[in-house]
Amino acid sequence: MITQSTAKDWFDRRRAHIRPWNNFVDQRRFSRPQNFGDVCKRVTRNIEHFQSNYIFIFMGLILYCIITSPMLLIALAVFFGACYIIYLKTLQSKMVLFGRELSTANQYGLAGAVSFPFFWLAGAGAAVFWVLGATLVIIGSHASFHEIEGDFEELQMEPV
Repeated sequence: MITQSTAKDWFDRRRAHIRPWNNFVDQRRFSRPQNFGDVCKRVTRNIEHFQSNYIFIFMGLILYCIITSPMLLIALAVFFGACYIIYLKTLQSKMVLFGRELSTANQYGLAGAVSFPFFWLAGAGAAVFWVLGATLVIIGSHASFHEIEGDFEELQMEPV
C-alpha cells in the first residue's frame, strides 16, 4: 500500500527532476521532423528528458477536469468521504454487515459501489478518456516537434 511519505517522496523526486519551463516552451527549439525515424528518435529522447514536465502536465489536466466538473467533484467527495469514514470505523472496531465481518478491502469495495452511481452521473468515464486523449495530443505533439535537448552520441551501425 502506498503511504503518504512514499507519495510525497515520489512527488519531490519528480519536482526535483523537472526541466526549466522556458526551455520546455522555447519556440526556437521546435521544428518539423525530417522523417518518421526522426519523429521516433525525438519522441523517445524528449519523453526521457522531459518526463517530469509531462507528468505535471498530466496532473494539471486531471486537476482542470475535476475543477470544471462540479458533479465529478461531488462524486470524488462522496468516495473519499466514505473511505475516510471506513478508516475511522476500522480504528474503533470491525465492521459487521448482515452478521458477517467485512475485511478492509471489502469495505473499500463497498465504498466504491456506493459512489459508483455518482461517478456514472458525473461522466467520469468521459473525463478519463478526455484527460488521456488531451495528454496524448499535447505530449505527443511536443515530443515530436521539440528538437532533442543536449548532446547525445548516436550509436552508428556499420555494414558487415
